[in-house]
Amino acid sequence: MIDDLKSKARSAVLNMFNFNMGVKEGDKVLVITDYPERKDWSSLKSITLNDVVSRSLLAKAVYEIGVEGLRNVSLLFDAYPLTGVHGAEPSDYVADLMKSADVVIAITTYSLSHTNSREEATKAGVRLASMPGFTADMFLPDGPMAADYRWIKEASEKIANFLQGRKEAKIINDYGTDITLSFEGRRWNIDTGIYIKPGEWGNLPGGEVYIAPLEGRANGIFVSPKGWFPNLKEDMRFHVKDGYVYRIEGGGEVGDYFRKMLGFEPRNETLEYIARRNIAELGIGTNPKAKRPDNILEAEKILGTVHIAIGDNSHFGGKNPADLHEDFVQPKPTVTVDGEVFMDKGKITIL
Repeated sequence: MIDDLKSKARSAVLNMFNFNMGVKEGDKVLVITDYPERKDWSSLKSITLNDVVSRSLLAKAVYEIGVEGLRNVSLLFDAYPLTGVHGAEPSDYVADLMKSADVVIAITTYSLSHTNSREEATKAGVRLASMPGFTADMFLPDGPMAADYRWIKEASEKIANFLQGRKEAKIINDYGTDITLSFEGRRWNIDTGIYIKPGEWGNLPGGEVYIAPLEGRANGIFVSPKGWFPNLKEDMRFHVKDGYVYRIEGGGEVGDYFRKMLGFEPRNETLEYIARRNIAELGIGTNPKAKRPDNILEAEKILGTVHIAIGDNSHFGGKNPADLHEDFVQPKPTVTVDGEVFMDKGKITIL
């Protein structure tokens, strides 16, 4: 796989280093990944293990391409054990490694985006690309890394400027989503996919505008349709009241996982589980090359979708720390902002 990637995507990987991350002479670049420990080989399904190991090898290939193609740059590779959930902290050793770099490429299975480790690194001036769930095909010519990131930046800024200062959004679609979120006084953030200034960070592939809704104010239902979350074979419905999920219906095995993760089955009302139920994010995809629905990293960037997240929002303007951050993409939504239609069945009206 490594040799195949090097031959097919070498130029795209180097473009990521040079264009998206602005790697320059003298930079210290860290490529990190996560890997399965002994316990994971017995607890995880073979399809999951294959995905994790493939991603670890992909990260190694990206590192080797950098070593071969970048000049006068210090490159370091490191791997650490799987944390098990998005938003969980890696070890102090990994956190210190991240802070010591100029650029971090995090090609992981479980996201570091909403962690103290990421926040401390970017506060220290590190340029960081968080790439949880990244797959090799994203580097190919028709993949989301091949998008025009200058256009994404302009479109994202236009959307953020339009939404800044608004108070409330209502989201509906034909899958059954019908939810209202409030964000008065909160600031919209932009993930452009271009991180060339000290402290800039986001996902690769990039392309979204997002905000932390006000805690305690979201009400309604949002639906994760089958096929729009990894291994989701039937629709999963989240019932929300006063800012928190209070019931999950459907979803099969994926639904069972989240019912357990959020402390519904068996019932657990401790603060840890309640924090995970928080409506944490409203995001808007702005990448016209993103298309894969069952890979959340890519799906949440699809132009004409929105996504709703649960769990932690403390790292981008919210007040709810949690050890979980999970996104659920809403296809073809109609979004009304302060009574004005901003998106009509997936068509953004201002673009």
